[in-house]
Amino acid sequence: MRNVLVLLHLLAVIVWIGGMFFAHFCLRPVAAAQLPPPQRLPLLAAVLGIFFKFVGLAVLLLWGSGLIRFAQVGAAIPANWLAMAGLGLVMTLVFGVIVLRYYRRLRAALQIHDWLSAGQAMNAIRPLVLTNLVLGLITVTVAIAG
Repeated sequence: MRNVLVLLHLLAVIVWIGGMFFAHFCLRPVAAAQLPPPQRLPLLAAVLGIFFKFVGLAVLLLWGSGLIRFAQVGAAIPANWLAMAGLGLVMTLVFGVIVLRYYRRLRAALQIHDWLSAGQAMNAIRPLVLTNLVLGLITVTVAIAG
């Protein structure tokens, strides 16, 4: 059971962190360089919509597997696990802000072809994704250093 939980945990981390890295450093710069806003913003919104569904599942797997592992070790929870949980909580909250606030604004602006507002929403998402990417990398470092 332990190995299955750790595998699920790691797969969820890979999806979330890898997806943020890809979106921030690979997809977005190329889309920005090659596509005007009326083409770029709907593309990015569609990609993010799919990605956010996978991240939602990853978050559930991370919290579920992590909390089960906490229960398995009882009161002897290692300090690095507590640090990972704290960082994970912050990352989950940032993800919530991205999806519930800015992604909703992006989609609403796209429906009425308001490219300025859509661009502003995307510009608000970008630094939050970078924040979560950095927090995710710190979390992985904490996990390994444990």
